[in-house]
Amino acid sequence: MVRRSPSWRAVLGRAGTPPRVVYRPPQRTVSIVFDIGQGAGLATATGVRPFLPPLLAGALARGDIGIDFDGSGWQFLESPAFLVAVLAVAVAAYLAERGGMDRRTLAIATAVMACVLGALLFAGSLAAGDGPPVAGIVGGILCAALAAAAVGGLLERAAKRLDDSAAGLLLVYADAAALVLAAIAIFLPPVSFLALAAMVVLLVRGSRGGDEKYAGLRILR
Repeated sequence: MVRRSPSWRAVLGRAGTPPRVVYRPPQRTVSIVFDIGQGAGLATATGVRPFLPPLLAGALARGDIGIDFDGSGWQFLESPAFLVAVLAVAVAAYLAERGGMDRRTLAIATAVMACVLGALLFAGSLAAGDGPPVAGIVGGILCAALAAAAVGGLLERAAKRLDDSAAGLLLVYADAAALVLAAIAIFLPPVSFLALAAMVVLLVRGSRGGDEKYAGLRILR
């Protein structure tokens, strides 16, 4: 028999009636936290760079290593067809980056792809733990969009300070960071919350830096 411990919430009845305590299995609570951490971390990683995180998650899920989508209704995330499709889009994006495609258009397309893949991975992670996939879709879009905005702004600011050859390596670093974040999300899900907080800090600092820059220009005028 699973030993149950009371939650911190007690639903009070009318005056004179004893409080009704709601019990939750502690194992289930921990599992939900891990599922959310894994989904949020994978979505955040796709926001940094969208293609390697789903490829890593799908490859590991096929071997049931740290993650598994079987029986969740989202098992297509580890199917060969899905992984090949993601790889094909990744190659197309790489060729577009090297082919001189408009940076703004490419950035928007990459962010949209990140939100789509982030939503799928977050939903799949929740569904694998019997959680609500709809919440994962919404959360995945938000996490991926946050990371895309934070990291995209950082890369843009860094590229302006570097020559073309050095700036070209920034995307390689971003891919490596996305891969590391995805691995952390799969094997150490709670740490993903720290990565998500770091994205918020990065975005806020980037916005403040831009505001200070424009304030300085107004003073010069």
